[in-house]
Amino acid sequence: MGNCASRLAANPERRSKRRSYRPLASSAALKKTMGRYYALTNYHHYWGRGLNRPLAWVTSGAPVELLRAFKIHPAYPEQYAAIYSTRKATVALCEAAETEGYSLDLCSYARSNIGGVLRPDLAPYGGMPKPDLLVACNNICGTVLKWYEVLARHFAVPLLVLDTPFLTGELTPQAKDYVLSQLYGMVSELEKITGRKFKEKSLARQMRLSSEITSLWKETRQFCQAIPSPLNAPDLFIHMAPIVVLRGTQSGIDYYRQLKEEVQNRVAQAEGAIENERIRLVWDNIAIWPQVFGFNKLFAERGACFVTDTYSGGWAVEHAPGTPMESLAATYTEVFLNRSPDFRANQLINLIKEYKANGFVMHSNRSCKPYSLVQEVIRRKVMRETGVPGLMIEADMADPRAYAAEPVRNRVQAFLETFD
Repeated sequence: MGNCASRLAANPERRSKRRSYRPLASSAALKKTMGRYYALTNYHHYWGRGLNRPLAWVTSGAPVELLRAFKIHPAYPEQYAAIYSTRKATVALCEAAETEGYSLDLCSYARSNIGGVLRPDLAPYGGMPKPDLLVACNNICGTVLKWYEVLARHFAVPLLVLDTPFLTGELTPQAKDYVLSQLYGMVSELEKITGRKFKEKSLARQMRLSSEITSLWKETRQFCQAIPSPLNAPDLFIHMAPIVVLRGTQSGIDYYRQLKEEVQNRVAQAEGAIENERIRLVWDNIAIWPQVFGFNKLFAERGACFVTDTYSGGWAVEHAPGTPMESLAATYTEVFLNRSPDFRANQLINLIKEYKANGFVMHSNRSCKPYSLVQEVIRRKVMRETGVPGLMIEADMADPRAYAAEPVRNRVQAFLETFD
């Protein structure tokens, strides 16, 4: 689950002319906010270790608020992998991993990250800085467990794993207690690693900050219920960057306050993200990063706007009630990728109704199998219950070798013609 705001926010005026949608003024603030985060991450060995602030590589679904309570700086391989893709480095990095025996069928985020570890000279930023520890949570997929085991062996650093049981229905007390006990075990390990004692007040503060940034992102996305929508898919994908890497920080909150104000002003002025919006769509799955603008141009030039999506919406869910630790246990277990096909179908149905969408598009993502394998089941149910058409596109979130431009263009054009 990652993105690429630092690079994509640059030169929005020039890009908007080519891609048929209006740029956000907040892109400048986004570039500055994310640039500072990357600088702090990439030069962590100069400042962090002197202050006893370890660097952790973490999965996007890991309980980062707990890490921040221990003054640990988080870095996200998925985030960097998305940047590698937009900077056209993914193929070389994946090939470096594949040469070492890693299968082409593995997640392209994992392959490009491992490739960057093996060949940092091929990676933007010179790859990621060496971690002091690794933290993985399998609420997004099982691949992260083996991926992070590989990293742990390579770097010879501790690996902490949070196992969240798959939810076929609602969260049970037993499942919550199971995750909660692991979190307390993680606290004990973090105390040993950092030499700091756990302070529930510190975690409560991080949870408050995280809750505020989540609310701001949720409210900003909800403005897209307006007609025309003030945001389109590239806006949602790019401007989700802080909610991923800066949860529990004031800098993330400051950014989303600015973005929310701009989006609210767009709604007040009836200014849409694209010109002449006539078709409203919902997107399902991770962005196609190598084609994040080119692919969406196929829709925007025909007046089709992606008014919401399931991907960036994964970070717009309010925290569960309870003590800080109880809230962590429930919130991170109930991540939508850890839920049943029925749950995800109902999620998509509700988005179509709430955002007055005319159809939806599903990205059958070659890399992200938990997200993609049940999509056809979901697609049929959503079409049956909403009466709107749904298109399936086959591609990959990061590896451009899985994107066939002409077949995709033909399918998109045929789909959009159904609205004429």
